[in-house]
Amino acid sequence: MEYDAGDSAGAEESSAGGPPGTQYVQSLARGLDVIRAFDAEHPAMTLTDVARRTGLSRATARRFLHTLADLGYVRFDGKLFELTAQVLQLGYSYLSSHTLPQLIEPVLEELSAELNESCSASILDGADVVYIARVHTRRIMRVGIAVGTRFPAYATSMGRVLLAHLAPAELDRALAARPLVPLTPSTIVSEESLRAELAAVRGRGWCFVDQELETGLRSIAVPVFGADGTVQAALNVSTSTPAPSLGTQEEPLATALEMLPRLSAAAERISAALRARR
Repeated sequence: MEYDAGDSAGAEESSAGGPPGTQYVQSLARGLDVIRAFDAEHPAMTLTDVARRTGLSRATARRFLHTLADLGYVRFDGKLFELTAQVLQLGYSYLSSHTLPQLIEPVLEELSAELNESCSASILDGADVVYIARVHTRRIMRVGIAVGTRFPAYATSMGRVLLAHLAPAELDRALAARPLVPLTPSTIVSEESLRAELAAVRGRGWCFVDQELETGLRSIAVPVFGADGTVQAALNVSTSTPAPSLGTQEEPLATALEMLPRLSAAAERISAALRARR
C-alpha cells in the first residue's frame, strides 16, 4: 500500500504545502481538492479522472473518495464517482451564517424586476468570482449560473471590479494564480492590458465586459462597499447580444450605461444596510 505522508498523524498538523508558520492540515486540503475537482464539465468521474485533476496518486485519491462516500458527500456506482446533494450543506453553512447574501437577494429581485434583466452578486475567492446571489430572467449562457458558480475573475465584470479594489500584493497573487487564456476572441489576455483596465475600473467605479467570458454575453458591474470602506462584493446586470437578424443599431456600452444608475443605487442600498448593521 502506498504511504501517504499527508494522512499520517505526524504530518497532519505540519505546514508542508501550506502557509509558513501555520497549522496546515494537508489531508483536509486534499479532501477539499477532491470535492472541487467536480464541476459542470466534470459532474461524474472515474478514479483516474479524479487523480489526474487533483494531482494525487490513484491510491490517495481512492482513500479520499471513499471517505467522502462514507460521509455521504460522494456516490459511487462501481465505475463513476459524483457529488451528492449533501455537498450543498457546505455552501449553506456560509450562506446561513453570513448576512451579505440575505441583504443582497431582495435588492437583486427588485433590480431584476425593474430592468427585466438577470442580476447577480459575487465575491472574490483567489482568482475566481463565486456567485452568492442570482436572479435570472432567462438563460443567457450555455453553462447555467447558480449560487456557488465560479468563473475566472479576469474575464468577468464582477471579477474585474473585485480585482480592481485589491491591494497591490493581493492583486499580484490573484493574477499569478491563474493564466490569462482566451475564453472568447474578445478576452483580454495581456496582463499589462488587464492591469490598465483594472486601474480604469477602480477610477470610474464600474466595469463593462463585452463577450469576454462567453460569446453573446455582456455585463456591467459595480462594487458593494462595507462599513469599513472595503469592497465586500460586486453586483452586475447581464444581457445577451441580440440575434444578428434583428439588425439592432444599439451601442452596447450606451445600453449598459442606461442601467448603471439603478445598478449603482442597488449597490448603495446594500452598502447602507451594511453600515447600519455595524
